Amino acid sequence: MSCDAAVGTSPVIGQAARARLQRRTLVVVMASQVLGGAGLAAGVTVGALLAQQMLGGDGVAGAPAALYTLGSAAAALLVGRASQRFGRRIGLGAGFAVGGLGALGVVAAAVADNIVVLFAALLVYGAGTATNLQARYAATDLARPTERGRAISVAMVSTTLGAVAGPNLVQPLGRLATTLGIPALAGPFLLAGIAYLAAGAVLWLLLRPDPLLIARRAENNIIEQADSTVERAPAAGSAVPPPRAGAWVGAAVMVLTQVSMVAIMTMTPVHMRAHHHGLGQVGLVIGVHIGAMYLPSLATGALVDRIGRIPMAAAAGTTLLAAGITAAAAPGDSLVGLIVALALLGLGWNFGLIAGTALVVDATEPRNRPRVQGSIDVAIALAGAGGGAVSGVVVSATDYATLALCGGFLSLALLPVLWWTRRDHAPLSRNP
Repeated sequence: MSCDAAVGTSPVIGQAARARLQRRTLVVVMASQVLGGAGLAAGVTVGALLAQQMLGGDGVAGAPAALYTLGSAAAALLVGRASQRFGRRIGLGAGFAVGGLGALGVVAAAVADNIVVLFAALLVYGAGTATNLQARYAATDLARPTERGRAISVAMVSTTLGAVAGPNLVQPLGRLATTLGIPALAGPFLLAGIAYLAAGAVLWLLLRPDPLLIARRAENNIIEQADSTVERAPAAGSAVPPPRAGAWVGAAVMVLTQVSMVAIMTMTPVHMRAHHHGLGQVGLVIGVHIGAMYLPSLATGALVDRIGRIPMAAAAGTTLLAAGITAAAAPGDSLVGLIVALALLGLGWNFGLIAGTALVVDATEPRNRPRVQGSIDVAIALAGAGGGAVSGVVVSATDYATLALCGGFLSLALLPVLWWTRRDHAPLSRNP
């Protein structure tokens, strides 16, 4: 029996059918994340270099990261609201499609050498980044509480294949773009456009039945059964409950790790080019960084489920501090030093995102989850936009080492938040 037939119009599904649907959902999400990873790698790898080439000067090099993360903020809100109303399939599918159109717009802007079109297209391209991030929530809708960390990790590790391959295709994509009459630095965005559109198509066609709608249906049935003993079940339009405290703790973890990571990552390609590293070496460093962001996810998810959300969030702060110190201490011409620093940067972000996401999922319900998740991802995107915008200004006024140290020490702001949480809200540090 197919999953569609198993759930049909039944208000609830059995544990076996739910487990089968969860496995199918993970396969579809994994496929979309492989494609989405290839799409997001373009902006990370060559966005700053493209702006630097078109406008000149390091002061504007952080603008692309600021723009596509700002665009991802608006998209996170819209994708969250669409998912809340229509389900994950429509919300995520539409988000990837819009991001793909934005990536193709970046290519058109580079061909026309039009900076206004470039900035507008980067805003739209940010929808793909937001959607790629929100897809991790679809993996948790039907997961058991003790398996949520691992479900998140499966979705994230799938991003690795595309995200690591993308930066290492910079040179061949640049040559392909040149043969097509497109500036070499726009080549990765050509790949991003195709990848994002394909990811949207995968979700639109294959994410059936919708995991969020099934989870919500099961939750409503439980509420109706409980309420039937004392009063009528609440109407479908009844008030949506607010999230519990853990959602805001998770949000704080993800926001701080995002600022620290984006600020350092954004200016690394510019720093490397200033020290005469080639595009291939830039692609290698960013590829290692993105690999560290996603590849350890399976181990991280298991640790988040086993030892708790709060200890892993604390590990995120200390790892990001180590990344900032390493980046600041590494000589500009040291490829190995930069690889180590950016690997630590990606690993710290990985710890923070999975631990923070698990905290948010634990503190929400299917009735309020997409809206809360969308709002939190808006804050994450705005934090990234701020980090990206400020990074270029800081490097222009001081140097890359100062930026790296600032980013590293900023992550230590996590520790007092987590100490307060562990002291006053001890259950949040353990598995639900």
